[in-house]
Amino acid sequence: MKKEKKLWLLFAAVMISSFSVLGYYGFEIYQQSPPIPKSIVSTNGDIIFTESEIKDGQNIWQSIGGQEVGSIWGHGAYVAPDWTADWLHREATYILDIYAQHDFRKNYEAVTEEQQAALKVRLQNAVRTNTYNEAANTITISENRVEAINYLSDYYKGLFTNDPKFDKLRTDYAIPVNTIKDEAKMHKMNAFFFWATWATVTERPDSNVSYTHNWPADDLVGNAPTMDLMVWSGVSIILLILCIGVLVFYHVKSGEDQSLPPPAEDPLLKQGMTPSMHLVKKYFWVVTLLMVLQMLLGIVTAHYGVEGDGFYGFALDKILPYSVTRTWHTQLAIFWIATAWLATGLYIAPAVSGKDPKFQKFGVNFLFIALLIIVLGSMAGQWFGVMQKLNLVNNFWFGHQGYEYVDLGRFWQIFLLIGLFLWLALMVRPLLPVLKRKTEEKNLIIMFLVSCSAIALFYASGLMWGRHTNLAIAEYWRWWVVHLWVEGFFEVFATVVIAFLFVRLGLLKTKTATLNVLLATIIFMSGGILGTFHHLYFTGTPKAVMALGATFSALEVVPLTLIGYEAYHNYKLSKATKWLEDYKWPIYFMIAVAFWNFLGAGIFGFIINPPIALYYVQGLNTTPLHGHTALFGVYGMLGIGLMLFVLRSLYRNVAWNNKLLKITFWSLNLGLLGMALLSLLPIGIWQAVESIEHGMWYARSSELMQDPTMITLKWLRTIGDVIFAVGIVTTCWFVFDLTLKNKITKNN
Repeated sequence: MKKEKKLWLLFAAVMISSFSVLGYYGFEIYQQSPPIPKSIVSTNGDIIFTESEIKDGQNIWQSIGGQEVGSIWGHGAYVAPDWTADWLHREATYILDIYAQHDFRKNYEAVTEEQQAALKVRLQNAVRTNTYNEAANTITISENRVEAINYLSDYYKGLFTNDPKFDKLRTDYAIPVNTIKDEAKMHKMNAFFFWATWATVTERPDSNVSYTHNWPADDLVGNAPTMDLMVWSGVSIILLILCIGVLVFYHVKSGEDQSLPPPAEDPLLKQGMTPSMHLVKKYFWVVTLLMVLQMLLGIVTAHYGVEGDGFYGFALDKILPYSVTRTWHTQLAIFWIATAWLATGLYIAPAVSGKDPKFQKFGVNFLFIALLIIVLGSMAGQWFGVMQKLNLVNNFWFGHQGYEYVDLGRFWQIFLLIGLFLWLALMVRPLLPVLKRKTEEKNLIIMFLVSCSAIALFYASGLMWGRHTNLAIAEYWRWWVVHLWVEGFFEVFATVVIAFLFVRLGLLKTKTATLNVLLATIIFMSGGILGTFHHLYFTGTPKAVMALGATFSALEVVPLTLIGYEAYHNYKLSKATKWLEDYKWPIYFMIAVAFWNFLGAGIFGFIINPPIALYYVQGLNTTPLHGHTALFGVYGMLGIGLMLFVLRSLYRNVAWNNKLLKITFWSLNLGLLGMALLSLLPIGIWQAVESIEHGMWYARSSELMQDPTMITLKWLRTIGDVIFAVGIVTTCWFVFDLTLKNKITKNN
């Protein structure tokens, strides 16, 4: 049996088995998610909250920005608190004061340690006991808890409306005055906050662990790491070390890749240019403009961490609140990176066949207009939603869904899905005639089409939740989009495209490239698909999710440990022959991808990956540390590298401004490194220490995050940001200077 066939069978086996397990435990999440009762009642029979109030409250929270305004269950933004950790601790201290006043006529902090210990046990027995009655579909709570709810409802009403007592706290949290504009909405959002917090401390039936696996850490209510956390953290580390050893052994045994002696001249100079291939340059104009806009929004968003109600004295939060700027900042990253990759596909597909199918040029232009409408329309809808100018139904469809990275309204999601299928058609049509010829590139092209199909298909998972879907279930599907779509199949697409480019440049044998792509995809997907679960440890999922997530997410890091070989290989290619100097900067960006894959995705990813680590650091600045260095460092750098490859091919006989590209390359990489090491990493470490010692509530508190030293660390980010901004601007400058000053040279 041919080696390619064996690898295809192994690839199919990995995909089928992994998705079977992912689907099975998805079903279990549906069955075991924290229940939303028909009503929450007091022991006296009074109705405190209803099911519709909890569900509408979730929608109201989503409409103000949702995970862009603090976080729930650790997922979301970082300036405001995690509302579940915040509510849980405030509720606990309030009830303990009730107990202490009743028993000792003192506040809890004033009684002895022995008395505090006894009161804590009483509190834990009260709040951890599961009082959900499945037959009646009700949750019963004590009168003390009702009193705490009334107190906290007033507290959050003052914070989210316009109580002057909360002016400083609102500024610290970057929450504008009258974020919620009426009491009825505030009552419903409090209902959702209480339910989400109830799930963090209430033990599952027949278990001593809460629905969120005892997250967040809080000694007062008995939320502490479990044995499962410890065991599976150890398993993940041991498995990582073992698999690294196996992979190193395999790599040494198999030897170096079979590179070809470089051709005497650039093979792409002989490649014909179709009309549709000329059109991708306007996609790159949009890419660079979105990069600049995203960078500007990032500056504003970061500044809200030190001046929560404005921008250097200007009351910007009245027209562009933090939740809007952060939404746009994160969403634009996905948009411009995806656009760069999609444009590369639009260039490569007809380049292989050498001609455009009928209406290919029209399709490329139509897709371009559709993408512009989606980007601008979704951004406008999100602003209207956050500013409370849409009702809950219209907000769901056209406004702000409140889920990080998939914030755009359902209408825009569907529109984007249609656009992705149009892109898929534009990929398939030029390549079908090539597949029929059964050339040596057949397997590589099939893998290319598989990755393109997955990019279109798996975005549909973002349509699997509705307006009133249980948060635990919505999180399951959200991570299908964020992890499987963004981190999974785009990764496969990138692997295929890079291999294909090196084959086209005559630097790699087609068979070698095909085998490398299949093997890399199998290794990545073996951990990557079930590794999705590492995002779901504490989102109301069963225990098995933690075991699978810890085990398989460790495998995701394994191939990254050998990334230095890839970087060195690419560096050698850039020096192989004189004409390859024209591709120096595209190849250098591939080297940067390898570096950030190791540091951002590998090291910074794994430090928050084991369950015991994530238990204490989920929702702290260690997450944006990984997010920035992996999303921009890997996918962003790759998007820029692919763009430069295409532009090099389009403008074949044009001398590039290498000085400008040198500034671009080093500014982006050094700026990103400065941002990470000078600010995000030390802030994240400090927060982690406080989280371990005091609890998640304190690690995200205003008291800690507005500490003068913490503010200094936030300001230190400016150094990296400024250097990074130079690279963004010069990227845009280079692309427009190249494409507007020079006409594309057609070579036959």
